[in-house]
Amino acid sequence: MSTSGQSVRSLVEGLPPEIARRIHPDWQKNEAEYWAQRGILLGQYADQWIGFAEGRVIVSGTSPVEVFHAAQASGKHPFVTRVGHENEPNRMRRASFPYDSSYSNEPLPVLTAEFRKQTGISGLILDRVIPDTGSRRKRDTMVGLREACSRPGRRDAGIDGWRRRHFSPDDCFSDLGLS
Repeated sequence: MSTSGQSVRSLVEGLPPEIARRIHPDWQKNEAEYWAQRGILLGQYADQWIGFAEGRVIVSGTSPVEVFHAAQASGKHPFVTRVGHENEPNRMRRASFPYDSSYSNEPLPVLTAEFRKQTGISGLILDRVIPDTGSRRKRDTMVGLREACSRPGRRDAGIDGWRRRHFSPDDCFSDLGLS
């Protein structure tokens, strides 16, 4: 692919082969056609998100999520990008969290969570929760929770002094609906 005389690498080329094989040929065609027309599109759509399919812009706007959903609804395997910012990473979530970078491989999001037995009554507040993405089996998660609840004095387990005075480890486990 090329644009304005410079070569542009397809996004598919950066994927592992087993994933690249699963990319629909129409998406690849739409990506190539986008790059062929990018110079023209910069004039009209610079800084906007677009869905591009069948040689034309099928949707545009300022919200990447709205453009993506509208473009996908077309069923045309659109190429979605922000014109003029194609190689910039984009954050598409509505909230941001601090990350604990002490984990190997990649930092994990950390947040504060409160677990309540009943609405309107204060519950257990954990101050360093790493959301479970479901990558571990439930059994491993339950074992980890039991261990955290059994060591309520550990600050990094997210259980403070208030918790030690008001709940037993069994309460902690059952509060989370995992007994």
